[in-house]
Amino acid sequence: MSDSANVRTSRLENGMRVVTHEMPHLETVALGAWVNAGARQESAGEHGVAHYLEHMAFKGTRRRSALQIAHEIEAVGGDLNAATSMESTAYFARVLKDDLALAVDVLADILVNPVFDPAEMQRECGVIVQEIAAAQDTPDDTVFDLFQEAAFPGQALGRPILGTVESVTGFRAADLMNYRDKNYNPSEIVFAASGALEHDRLVELASTVRFDHGGHRDGSVASRYEGGERRLDKDLEQAHFMLGFKAPSYVDGDFYAAQILASVLGGGMSSRLFQEVRERRGLCYSIFSFCWGFADNGLFGVYAGTSPGDLEELVPVVAGELNRVSQDLTEEEVAKSRAQLKAGLLMSLESCSARTEQIARQELVFNRVLPIHELTDRVDKVDVDMVRRLADRISNGSRPTISAIGPISRLASYDKIAAKFG
Repeated sequence: MSDSANVRTSRLENGMRVVTHEMPHLETVALGAWVNAGARQESAGEHGVAHYLEHMAFKGTRRRSALQIAHEIEAVGGDLNAATSMESTAYFARVLKDDLALAVDVLADILVNPVFDPAEMQRECGVIVQEIAAAQDTPDDTVFDLFQEAAFPGQALGRPILGTVESVTGFRAADLMNYRDKNYNPSEIVFAASGALEHDRLVELASTVRFDHGGHRDGSVASRYEGGERRLDKDLEQAHFMLGFKAPSYVDGDFYAAQILASVLGGGMSSRLFQEVRERRGLCYSIFSFCWGFADNGLFGVYAGTSPGDLEELVPVVAGELNRVSQDLTEEEVAKSRAQLKAGLLMSLESCSARTEQIARQELVFNRVLPIHELTDRVDKVDVDMVRRLADRISNGSRPTISAIGPISRLASYDKIAAKFG
C-alpha cells in the first residue's frame, strides 16, 4: 500500500495546518506542533530567545502548573518534549491512542497559554546557563558552533541556538512574548501526527485551539555564506577539526546529490574517509562528513577528532579525499549511498515519531507532504556525473570554512589549507 494513501492535510480557519499519517496497526500516536520559526528568526538582541521560549512553555500556563504539565502526560504513560533548531521549533508528545485528546490539550495549552512567571524564568535561566556551560565543556559540540560562526559570521545562522550567558540572563517576560507574538502565528504552525488516530478527529481537536496572538512577521533575512576560520587553542586530550564549504539548500535540485556525496565521503565504516583516515592510517577515532540544508543555503563539512600529533598529517589527507572524489567516484559507491539514503527514508515509515517529524517538516518546507515514491525517485535520479560535478562545485566554488579546538598549534594556516582547493 502506498504511504500516501493514509496521509491527509487540512487547513483550519485560523490558517494552522493539520497533517496526519494514519497507521491503524499501531497502539500509539506521536503528535506535535511544528512552528516555522527558530533561532534564525532572532534579531541580534534576541540571541537565544527562541530556545528560552521553548523551555518556558513547560513552566506553567494559565491552566496548569509546571508539575501538572508533566504529571498529566506521564500519568498515562506518555512523554512530552520540545526542540529548537535554526529554522523551526517543535513541541511534541507520544501517547497511547486513547489519550490523543489529552495530548492535544496539553500541547495546545503550552503553545498558546504560557504565563512566563518571573520566579520560574529565573530558575529556568539558571538551567539554560548550565546547558550553555555543558556545551562549552563539550569540545566536539563547540567545534560545530565555531564552524557555523565562521561560515556565516555576524548572522543569526552563525550564532549558537542556546544563546550566550549574557544574552540569556538579560531576557525578561516581554522579550519572550514579543518573539512569540511575532512568530507563533497559526499560519506558521503545522500540527502533525502519525500512528493510531483518525485525521478528522485530530482536526476537530485542533480546531478548539484559540490563539490570542499572531502579529505580522517579517521574512527571514537572506543568509550569506562567507567562509573563514575560528580556532580555539585549549588544553585537551584531542584536537577537534572541521573543514567545509557552501552547499545546496534543501530546495536546491542538487540537495540529494549532496547527501550522497556526504555518504560516499564519510557516511559509514565503508566510506572513503573512514577507510583512508582511520582504517589505513590510524589517524583518528572519529571522522564523518555531513550536509546541512537550510532554506536558502547549506553547509557541507567533515569532522575529525584526532591526537594533536596526528593533526598535521590528517588535514592534507582529508583535503586529498575531498579533491579526489570528483575525479574517481564510481557507480558502485553512488549505488551504495543511494541504497542507504532510500533505506533511511523507508525506515522512517516504521516509526510514528520519525514519520510525524518528517511530514511536519515537509509541510513547513514544501507546503505539502512528499510521497515516499517521489523522494526515492529523486534519489534514484542522482548519478555519478551529478555527484562528481557537485563535488567539484562544493570544494572549488567557495572559500573553505575551518574550525578547530584543542591543542592545535600544529594545524596549518588557513591560507595553506585553502590553497589545496580552487
